[in-house]
Amino acid sequence: MTRFTAWNVFWQGMTGQKGWTRQWRDPEPKSHYDVIVVGGGLHGLATAYYLSKNHGMKNIAVLEKGWLGGGNAGRNTTIVRSNYGRPGNREFYEHSLKLWENLSHELNYNVMFSQRSHIALLHSPAAIDAASRNYNTMRRTGAPDAEIWGLDQLKKTVPHLNYAPDARFPIMGAAVQKRAGTARHDAVAWGYARAADSRGVDIIQNCAVTGVIRDGGKVTALETSRGKITAGKVAFAVAGNTSRLWQMAGLGRLPIESHKLQAFVSEPLKPLLDQVVVFGVGGAHFYISQSDKGGMVFGGDLDWYKSYAQRGNLPMVQDVAEAAMSVLPCLGRVRLLRHWSGVMDMSMDGSHFICKTPLDNLYLNAGWNYGGFKASPASGWYLADLIANDRPHKMIENFDLKRFERGLQIDERGAGPDPKLHG
Repeated sequence: MTRFTAWNVFWQGMTGQKGWTRQWRDPEPKSHYDVIVVGGGLHGLATAYYLSKNHGMKNIAVLEKGWLGGGNAGRNTTIVRSNYGRPGNREFYEHSLKLWENLSHELNYNVMFSQRSHIALLHSPAAIDAASRNYNTMRRTGAPDAEIWGLDQLKKTVPHLNYAPDARFPIMGAAVQKRAGTARHDAVAWGYARAADSRGVDIIQNCAVTGVIRDGGKVTALETSRGKITAGKVAFAVAGNTSRLWQMAGLGRLPIESHKLQAFVSEPLKPLLDQVVVFGVGGAHFYISQSDKGGMVFGGDLDWYKSYAQRGNLPMVQDVAEAAMSVLPCLGRVRLLRHWSGVMDMSMDGSHFICKTPLDNLYLNAGWNYGGFKASPASGWYLADLIANDRPHKMIENFDLKRFERGLQIDERGAGPDPKLHG
């Protein structure tokens, strides 16, 4: 595999781009792997990479039913942040953000991580008080970039928001995390795939799991569209399809519901917004940023009925458009280029699962709600640690399926400063 360096990029440009090697192999599946990670999205690829890099494990496969980046990995709004306040969430997402900050160098691949600030608009004195309390917690636990802005600083930084005093949701300030930002979702998938492949991981695309073979309390093999594959250990990292594989394994029901979350992108515009702007008040929910190609990327709330569909519907288009107009009326004549939907696995308390399952050698990564993209590096890091050592790291010991039996809810709904600000 050719490494990316300034010299290589220059030389290939001068010689017709003919010297690059393939980014990752397309191997035939072996009959047996020591570890199989089901799901070739960001979490599955990161898990395989860290299994090899951090723990020296070999004979690893990632099974993906479609193509890399074709599932939820390519169906999100690419926001990365760590403005969480609850114990457990706070440390987990801060670790993930620190991994993001070095990820392009780590993978030798430009994931286009841009730390452009996450600005959560505040619309009442009560909201300012709540955000101040949450952000003070952040500052006391290792996040010095947590700030509360008044109107003067906000107007200077983002002058084209709707600051009218008679606006439907008058803006009174903002909670800001400067180290937050965005990344390119498919570049992250390709970077992890390339790095994992370079360490010997087999990435098997177009390989759907059709059945789980058990021997008592242990998984022995997976039936796939490309044949039967035996495994020493198996991990599920399949986002909205978790419940389907769970039932294949004969494990009944999970505390998870599958909902769809729509996202949108506009036609390209000249530079307009150099930050991620979020607001959620009065039942509204909206987040927006501008991509490197100029499109305004934005989204809102879930479709609250359960579904495995990956297409949107008009009521949510209207809801998100109304929210966009209330905070950025300058977008009124901008045309919508496309919209799509991803399948979200929503847990009962809004937080994720990285844990062992009732089967001895089956591990679970699920329940990411609105937090899956930003969590990708840390999720892979800690799931790999769990698989390799067969015990949870202290960072994830409460993110298990039995926390509800213990009366423990990590109830943050994927939120930062306010329970409605998912993003």
